[in-house]
Amino acid sequence: MTSPHPPRKVLLAGATGLVGGQLLHALLADPNVAEVHALVRRPLALRHPKLQIHAVDFRQLPALPPVDELYLALGTTIKVAGSKQAFRAVDLDANLAVAQAAFAAGARRIGLVSAGSANAHSAMFYTRVKGELEDALKAMPFEALVIAQPSLLLDHRDGLGQPTRIGELIAIPVAKLLAPILPGAYKPVHAQAVAQALVRTVPTAKGVVVLPSDVLARMGAAQA
Repeated sequence: MTSPHPPRKVLLAGATGLVGGQLLHALLADPNVAEVHALVRRPLALRHPKLQIHAVDFRQLPALPPVDELYLALGTTIKVAGSKQAFRAVDLDANLAVAQAAFAAGARRIGLVSAGSANAHSAMFYTRVKGELEDALKAMPFEALVIAQPSLLLDHRDGLGQPTRIGELIAIPVAKLLAPILPGAYKPVHAQAVAQALVRTVPTAKGVVVLPSDVLARMGAAQA
């Protein structure tokens, strides 16, 4: 069946990450997406007729191609980044710079991979930075901002070229056991479910839409 809407051109930042990789595959598989422009810090081996790869310095972005939607999945850890300042430079500054550049390129809808408990007033540095980014994006004149707030991701990072996260090795098996009794916002979720929820929600959303972890999990299960 032919879609009543014209094919979309989308921009993705963070395609080499856990959720970003799933977003990339979901967008390439979407028949209503004509072009996927992936902004990356390191080479991406995947090749696809829809895919255009842009190796960029996120501190000094070039003018971006015209797009309709933006998906933000850039992220790191303090351990990998080396300091809180370096972490903020990626999780806040780089994401915000891409959002501003994408808006200038025509994007009016945005999907953000944030985190459970994100809050600009949080006592925890990680969730505070995530909350600061959410607030900064809310202040921009996007037609739609869809915020995914996953709790623990139930996926290992083998094959992503990322260092092993010892905490995840311990937490994932425990989270799988406790998942049925954990409150909604704390339910663990697979990266694929996060990606599917964003790809399904962003094209038709209005205003600010927040998808907590249990909603992400349900949407992913419904799509499976």
